[in-house]
Amino acid sequence: MPEQPFPPEGAIAGAGPGGAMDLTASEAGTLERHPRDPGADGSPAPPPGPDAPDPAGGRPRSLWSDAWRDLRRNPVFVVSSLIILFLVLISLWPSAIAPGNPLACDLAKAQQGSGPGHPFGYDGQGCDVYTRTVYGARTSVAVGVLATLGVAVLGSVLGALAGFFGGPWDAVLSRVTDIFFAIPVVLGGLVLLSVVTSTSVWPVIGFIVLLGWPQISRIARGAVITAQQHDYVQAARALGASSPRVLLRHIAPNAVAPVIVVSTIALGTYIALEATLSYLGVGLKPPSVSWGIDISAASPYVRNAPHALLWPSGALAVTVLAFIMLGDAVRDALDPKLR
Repeated sequence: MPEQPFPPEGAIAGAGPGGAMDLTASEAGTLERHPRDPGADGSPAPPPGPDAPDPAGGRPRSLWSDAWRDLRRNPVFVVSSLIILFLVLISLWPSAIAPGNPLACDLAKAQQGSGPGHPFGYDGQGCDVYTRTVYGARTSVAVGVLATLGVAVLGSVLGALAGFFGGPWDAVLSRVTDIFFAIPVVLGGLVLLSVVTSTSVWPVIGFIVLLGWPQISRIARGAVITAQQHDYVQAARALGASSPRVLLRHIAPNAVAPVIVVSTIALGTYIALEATLSYLGVGLKPPSVSWGIDISAASPYVRNAPHALLWPSGALAVTVLAFIMLGDAVRDALDPKLR
């Protein structure tokens, strides 16, 4: 069969085999160009989507990079982060702004108001309210952070395994979480912590982890079940990836966002729970320094010395609000439905 000459540039050849029309390279590139691309019809290019490459780095933006970009522009996140950073700093180095001893008390100064070097006044035992308020941040932040880490790790592992393997394991875990959900938190703390004589924070942290993991477990289970339906997970299994590799490399990174959001919001709740249990006398016990202990001690004489109650309760309210605001900002940044 004689070789057919190529058509001249700019011309469209006739129908080839199968009825398809053969185009020159220049015309094929013209037809493949997006109708709104620059140079096609003179109109501007469409705005980039979430998977568009980053102009700075030339790589597609991920969910985490988009979330960080949104968080930096969110004033709620900036304000709450600054408050939390300040709380962390005074928790690590409380003596930097409160050089006094929180356990040093003078009954001769009981219930006195503010004075030089003692801006918050004294409580009913003659202790400096300012010093005790600053040192109380260490207990609250330690309990909140450590309890949240324990709840997140335990709940995520159990929930991820239940959602990934399903079957009897999933059924048993669901019934166990139902049992824990039926236990009232405050009543459970009164029963379980009333027999503990330790003055450290570990019994309170263990109690919060014991009753807090079911919520994270159900969140992680649902996120893993949803992630398993994605095409990239099915492709990894078709290529022969083992179950641990699929769970750790493909499912877990894409199911961790809901766990982070819920854990961040719950951190403020755990701080309030520790203060509540300490106020009731079953959480932290003297000589530990805690906002809940100070609020409980100042309640009987709130009319004579309201400053002893207002300052620790105000610090507790600001701390809980800061962590809840941070969790809300992280949720808005990581939720694809809100984009």
